[in-house]
Amino acid sequence: MKTRILAVLVVLSFSLFSQRGVAAEPTAASGELNDLVAKVKAKLQENKRTEADLAPELREFDALLAKHKGEKTDDVAQILLMEAMLYLQVLDNNEKGTELITQLQLDFPGTKPAENADKILASMKKQAEAKKIKAALAEGTKFPDFEVKDTTGKPLSIANYKGKVVLLDFWATWCGPCVHELPNVIKTYEAYHPKGFEIIGISLDKDQDKLASFTKEKNMTWVQYFDGLVWENKLAVKYGINSIPATFLLDGQGTIIGKDLRGEALEEAVGKTLAKQ
Repeated sequence: MKTRILAVLVVLSFSLFSQRGVAAEPTAASGELNDLVAKVKAKLQENKRTEADLAPELREFDALLAKHKGEKTDDVAQILLMEAMLYLQVLDNNEKGTELITQLQLDFPGTKPAENADKILASMKKQAEAKKIKAALAEGTKFPDFEVKDTTGKPLSIANYKGKVVLLDFWATWCGPCVHELPNVIKTYEAYHPKGFEIIGISLDKDQDKLASFTKEKNMTWVQYFDGLVWENKLAVKYGINSIPATFLLDGQGTIIGKDLRGEALEEAVGKTLAKQ
């Protein structure tokens, strides 16, 4: 499981987007929406997340909007917002999601959900650009170099590792899947570092002291880049990283030879590449 920008957990995101502001009395629309969201969450927990799986709930969203047509309130606007987020975050249907967000702006001007529409559209655009950037980093292409300083203040770039097999590891101490994969990374490093394998950690942490403590505790002796900006990390933005862990395995010439390798696959790829060099 990967960690996504603005949508770390789809179920959690539904909870966040379904929160209403303080109101004197709950409305019929808000109660009906809460019931519908509960149905969606139940299906997501059962790993039912295709349009076919969620077709009854999608029809119910439309039925609720039709039922409350003419009510230009935050609660009714929230129904449309939730349907849009279902298409965007779960069904990965940006076209339909964008259509619904645009409809939200047109049909419910002045409501709180509509006020957030521009932010949602901007976030979608940003994620689409990031996806395009990362897609260009294909196997067989040169990984674009960078020039930064590591956590000790020393210059850090791929060029400094010419002739080495290098793993670029975008990660964070707060990322569960990253920590879960760490034993495999450490095992590979300990086995092949003496033969020419290096790791460059690119931390999306916010607290440098916590990062230092964690890497010391886990005996992660390789270099780390840190700027404290989390998802706005300079290198994460540059390379379109919107989910972690994200890794790129480079050969001695800086060419990408593997992406997001896990467990034995990482160790095997490092071993084979070093044997050829």
